[in-house]
Amino acid sequence: MPNIRIILAFIHDLLAVALAWLLAHALRANIDLYHPYDAQSLSVALWLMPLYGAYFIRSGLYRGIWRFASLPDLQRIVISVLLGGLSVPALLFMLQVNAPRFVLILSPFILLLIMGGNRLAFRVWKARARRLATQGALQPVVILGATESASQLIKDMARSDKWEVVAIFDDNPKHYGQQLQGVEIEGPIETLVKRQAQLKAVHAVIAMPEAEARVRRRVMDQAREAGLSVMTVPSIEDLISGRVAVSRIRHIELDDLLGRDPIQLDSQGLQQWLGARTILVTGAGGSIGSELCRQIAGYKPQCIVLLENNEYSLYRIEQEFKRLWPNINIYPIVGDIRDAKRVDQVLLNFKPKVIFHAAAYKHVPLMENDNAWQAVQNNVRGTRTVAKAALQHHVEKFVLISTDKAVNPTNVMGATKRLAELVCQSLQGEGQTQFVIVRFGNVLGSTGSVIPTFREQIANGGPVTVTHPEITRFFMSIPEAVQLVLQAGLMGGSGEIFVLDMGEPVRIQDLARDMIRLSGFDENEIKITFTGLRPGEKLYEEVLADSEHSLPTPHPKLRIARVRAAQSHFLEKINPWLEQNTMPEGEEVRQDLTQWLPEYQPSQGG
Repeated sequence: MPNIRIILAFIHDLLAVALAWLLAHALRANIDLYHPYDAQSLSVALWLMPLYGAYFIRSGLYRGIWRFASLPDLQRIVISVLLGGLSVPALLFMLQVNAPRFVLILSPFILLLIMGGNRLAFRVWKARARRLATQGALQPVVILGATESASQLIKDMARSDKWEVVAIFDDNPKHYGQQLQGVEIEGPIETLVKRQAQLKAVHAVIAMPEAEARVRRRVMDQAREAGLSVMTVPSIEDLISGRVAVSRIRHIELDDLLGRDPIQLDSQGLQQWLGARTILVTGAGGSIGSELCRQIAGYKPQCIVLLENNEYSLYRIEQEFKRLWPNINIYPIVGDIRDAKRVDQVLLNFKPKVIFHAAAYKHVPLMENDNAWQAVQNNVRGTRTVAKAALQHHVEKFVLISTDKAVNPTNVMGATKRLAELVCQSLQGEGQTQFVIVRFGNVLGSTGSVIPTFREQIANGGPVTVTHPEITRFFMSIPEAVQLVLQAGLMGGSGEIFVLDMGEPVRIQDLARDMIRLSGFDENEIKITFTGLRPGEKLYEEVLADSEHSLPTPHPKLRIARVRAAQSHFLEKINPWLEQNTMPEGEEVRQDLTQWLPEYQPSQGG
C-alpha cells in the first residue's frame, strides 16, 4: 500500500500541473482572470494532470524523500516535466483545443519552479526544525581540508542527528573567506588552536584522502594540540565510488600516519592469471594467507583451497568467506605442510594451478632456542614438501612468501626462511613448475607483530615496551604487501627473489609514541620503557632494495635481489639433515645452520 506521504506528494504535483497551466494563461492575459480562455483552460488542466502524473510515476519521482531532495530528484522533475511539455500539443490536438504558444512554453517553466521550489522550501524548513529540536545536542565538528570529500561529508553530516559542522580549515590561501556547502573556510589549519576557544568543537575530521602521510601526521598533531578527537575519511584507495558517508568516518589509525602511495596493479594480467582457476593458499588462516585469499577472491577464481594447520584460524576465514563472498567456492582443508601424504592428497584431489606458500613460523624470539628445530622442520622441510608436490602434480607456479630477515640472517627464523628460498631455487627447472620468491618486512597488525602488543599494553595502562631506543623496522599494510605479492607472482617465474619497496624505516620508539597519541593518551600517562634486544633480534633490517644489491623490474615497487644461487645438488646434501631422527637442541641447530649458510651470523643473545 502506498505511503500516505507519497500520496500527498503525488496530489501536490498534480495540483501544481493545473496551477502552472492556469498561471501561464493568467500571465498571458496580464493577470486578467476573466480572460476568454479561462473556462477552457480549466478543463484542459484536468486532462493535463493524468498526463503529467504518468510521467512523474514513470520517472521514479516518488522514491525520494522530500527533506533529502537533491540533484537526482531535480533531474527526475526536469525529465518528467520536459516529456509532459512535449506531449501536451499532441493531447490538445486530440481534444481539438487550441492553446497559445506562449502558454505551451511558459507553463512547464512555472511547473518546474513550483515543484522544485516547494521541495527546496520543505527541505530548508525541515533542516531548520531539526536544528531547533537538536539545539545543544549536536556535537560541533571542524573539517580539515576543503576538498571534494569535505563537501560530500558536510552534506552527509547535515542529515545526521549527531554532528554539526561549525568550521572548515584549509592551507590553500585561495579558499580563505569562501564557503563550502554553506560553511565558512576559516583559514590555515595552524590557526585551529587559536579559533578553538570560540568554536568549542569536539571532533576534527581530516578530509584529505589524497594527502601524504607526513601531511596527515602534521594535521593530526595540530588537531590534537587543540584538544580535539581526531577522525578521518577513508583513504583514497577505499573511495572507489568517490562518495564519502558519515558511517565511514573513523578514528585516525596508524596506517594513516605511515601511509604510502597506492599500488598500481596489472589487474587485467592478474585476472587472466587467477580468474577461473584453482588456487591453493597454505597458511590460509594467518595474517598474510587470509589476505591473499580475500584479494584472490576479487579475481573470481574457480575455487580457493585453504590449507591450514590451525583449526580455529581456518574456521574464522571459512566463516568470513561464507558471509562476504558466498559465491566463491572455497575448500577449507586442515593439514600440516610437513605431512607429505596429506599435501599429496590435497594436490591430487584439487589440482591447483597456482600455490601461494604463506605457511611459516615467523616469531623471531620464539623460534630462537627451544623451538629452533621446529622452525627448521616447518619452514624448510615444509616448504620442500609442498614445492616437490607442486612439481609432481604439474602446478604452473609456486609463490613463496619470504622475509627481510632472510637477508644476512642473525636468527633461526631468518636463516630457515633463507634455506626455504634456496630449496625453491634448487627445484627451478626440474619440471614445469615456475618458482617465485617474494621478500618483505613487517606488516602492520599481523599476528605476533609489535602493533597488537602495543595496543594491549596501552589498554592495560602501560608501560609500552621497546627493546632498544634506536631499533627500526620497515612497515607496510597487509593489503599492500599482498598486492605486491600477487604482482610479483604474475611477473616472476624463474626462481627470482623479488624484493618489495618497503619505503623508509620507522623507529619503533616513534611508532609507540604514535600509538599512545592515537589512543588518546600522552607519554606522561603511558610510559615507554626499553627492555634490551631479544635473542636473534637486529637493530636494523635489510631488504636489499637498493641499486647495488638489486635489479629493477617494470614495476616501480618491485626489484629482483642479487643473491647467491643454490649450490648444485643442494637438496641432496640437505635432505639427510632434514630427515634425521634425532631432535637437536637450539645451540646445535644454530651451529648446523652456519654450515648451510655462510652469511648466517647467530646473535650473541641467542
